[in-house]
Amino acid sequence: MQINNLSENNSILNQFVAEIRDVDVQKDRMRFRRNIERLGEIFAYEISKQLEYKKKEVITSLGKSKTSVLKSQPVLATILRAGIPFHNGFLNYFDKAGNAFVSAYRKHTSENDFFIQLDYISTPKLDDKTLIIADPMLATALSLVGAYRGLLKNGKPKHTHLVVIIATVSGIEYLQKELKDENITLWTAAIDKKLNSKSYIVPGLGDAGDLEYGNKL
Repeated sequence: MQINNLSENNSILNQFVAEIRDVDVQKDRMRFRRNIERLGEIFAYEISKQLEYKKKEVITSLGKSKTSVLKSQPVLATILRAGIPFHNGFLNYFDKAGNAFVSAYRKHTSENDFFIQLDYISTPKLDDKTLIIADPMLATALSLVGAYRGLLKNGKPKHTHLVVIIATVSGIEYLQKELKDENITLWTAAIDKKLNSKSYIVPGLGDAGDLEYGNKL
């Protein structure tokens, strides 16, 4: 598995990551969602460099111009609900892409123990497609692995890009173990070292879904 950590180079991406972590900035939900969306746009641009292109002749008002355009659009997938603004950032760039949605959440058996419950998957066929799965946080990686395996029931992509904003060392290790034989690239904007007793990323940023849309029951 190839890993691309975009925070290793200075760019405006690091500004947006700093803002979504900041407890004062987090008080503005709209700004928080927009920064998540902006990060999706940055990742979309970077991933676009690895896709396949074809030459196209474009007719202008004064003549003809040859340029490169995408051979095919990827399929964009996300995990509800925290992934929606992130997904929208990708959709701003890949505006003709197919879209997939997965409902996956932690179902607790005790205060600190849980399993991942998958209730819903909606996706187009994935055979020979480029699949991009975007989810803001990679903590234990259980949700992302579960979503990926659930999506594979609808076809085998030719390549999958897993995209997160903040990852953990243990989450990356789990991905590498569980998906070692898959054709996957992992993209992230930060790697944090720890999980707390409830498996939340430290320092992380908190619960992305709650910060985007308000606390849930």
